[in-house]
Amino acid sequence: QVHLVESGGGLVQAGGSLRLSCAPSRIITSVFSNSDMAWYRQAPGKQRESVATVTSDGSTTYEASVKGRFTVSRDFARKRVYLQMNNLKVEDTGVYYCYIKNSMTPTGSWGQGIQVTVSS
Repeated sequence: QVHLVESGGGLVQAGGSLRLSCAPSRIITSVFSNSDMAWYRQAPGKQRESVATVTSDGSTTYEASVKGRFTVSRDFARKRVYLQMNNLKVEDTGVYYCYIKNSMTPTGSWGQGIQVTVSS
């Protein structure tokens, strides 16, 4: 089994900041540095979309609407992937999902999702 546990979500006022954390299970700890990782989100009535990605070589990409506001990063000591979200907007509201793909999870593994609500 591979489990990804997200934390750090909640309710925040527009303009505020939030940091999401994703903790993978111990079985993929040894290959964490060789993982491709991403954060997705799904707003009510909308399809799931990629928000930020970081590949095993460290390359990052961002969805256009979050570029300059969100930062994805990895902590190799704690084996965590983070999504720092600054200057949050109401349209950032949705359920955020952590995604990791590596040799242990060739088709990728998803977290259960965590709610982020931005109020006006």
